[in-house]
Amino acid sequence: MNIAEQVFDAVKTLPEQQAAEVLDFVEFLKTKTRRQSNNRREQALATLDKYSGLYDDSPFNRDELYERN
Repeated sequence: MNIAEQVFDAVKTLPEQQAAEVLDFVEFLKTKTRRQSNNRREQALATLDKYSGLYDDSPFNRDELYERN
């Protein structure tokens, strides 16, 4: 039995009001996860924007990298 089935079995024995609270909590978790995902995406895009335009499309030469001081 997977977790979703275990939760279903536990919730179906609860009174309607408590089952509604469980549903509210599940919706809260989904919203929280979505918000965190959006925040990570926004941070990643902000990082990309910070470096936008710095790459000039020139070929990369590994030997030049080791010659830097």
